[in-house]
Amino acid sequence: MILNAIIEKDKDGYFAYIPELKGCVSEGNTYEEVILNIKEAGELYLESLESEEILNIQNKTTSIIALDLSNA
Repeated sequence: MILNAIIEKDKDGYFAYIPELKGCVSEGNTYEEVILNIKEAGELYLESLESEEILNIQNKTTSIIALDLSNA
């Protein structure tokens, strides 16, 4: 299953989450570390779900787009 992960960087390191998996978050000191960590967190999250919940996630469509809010 392919899901999107959002990765953010701040002064303390990297933070990642998977929008389709509510509460599935992780962090890391480097970009590479946070990718490994969020992948592991996502795998563990999916292991905890029932088949019907996984099917619902697979049938959900999520789009990540860039919005220009400069005139807001």
